[in-house]
Amino acid sequence: MRILFTGATSFTGMWFAKALAADGHSVIAAVRQPLAAYADLRAQRLEKLKGSCEFVWGAPFGSPQFLDMIRQAGPFDLLCHHAAEVKDYRSPDFDVDAAVAANCQSLPSVLTTLRKDGCQRLVLTGSVFEPDEGSGTEPLRAFSPYGHSKALTAQLFRRESEKQGFAMGKFVIPNPFGPYEEPRFTEYLMKSWSSGQTPRINTPDYVRDNVPVTLLSAAYGQFAAAIPGNGFHKLNPSFYAESQGAFAKRFAGEISRRLEIAAPLELADQTDFPEPLVRINTCPLKGPDLGWSESDFWDETADYYAERFAIPARRYA
Repeated sequence: MRILFTGATSFTGMWFAKALAADGHSVIAAVRQPLAAYADLRAQRLEKLKGSCEFVWGAPFGSPQFLDMIRQAGPFDLLCHHAAEVKDYRSPDFDVDAAVAANCQSLPSVLTTLRKDGCQRLVLTGSVFEPDEGSGTEPLRAFSPYGHSKALTAQLFRRESEKQGFAMGKFVIPNPFGPYEEPRFTEYLMKSWSSGQTPRINTPDYVRDNVPVTLLSAAYGQFAAAIPGNGFHKLNPSFYAESQGAFAKRFAGEISRRLEIAAPLELADQTDFPEPLVRINTCPLKGPDLGWSESDFWDETADYYAERFAIPARRYA
């Protein structure tokens, strides 16, 4: 298939685009800014995508440049809209209206233009932190204004897809982790250990769904390729559905077996619960069915952090 992909400079976007290309698809990645605007981690991700994608620079979703690109570079078989407005996504002041407007800019025109050349399928990325996604502590409220923006985006896409006769898939992301991730939980663990410190886990009782990014990308590739020609379809992939304390211990064990580093942990006595106690996805993934190796993933993750923090590696078993 010829796939038009947005969001390739993000953590999951890079891995999703690589998985689609590895499956034999032709991936055309529309990115928001010129190449020179990308630095640090996003530049590293673009380097990893060399040879996997054809890039169209300076073409935000729904912009005149994006619409021109569809006309000039089409036809496409599938739109994968992974890009989303995420700036200050943790903030209670996150601008929901502005985010939805950016995520859905010129949506009717985008689908009309794609449909003129025969494209009638799309995949939209969702989040388990949207209202009424996944399972867990009831009621299933949005975690944040960002979660609301993702839900409203999905609703607008579904309405316009039905109106224009597009088949739509929604791929709901939980907590992905792995190489080239933003500096979040696992980066905090590795940075602490590499400097000889003991990381403190302040929310060990929260139950979340931490999915290895390479497994998630394999599931995404299979899901995107199998979207039927009509209707609405959804996948809520799940893997390590456990407390954050248990996941931290799992991560420490896998890393300490592979790298010459001590991996102590301090689990706090959690008393504050501003977020739902439990929020996980509902479709457990089976790695072997997707051609995925759990041990290879942990090897790759250890190698990435060994280079990043100059940590000697052990001889793998």
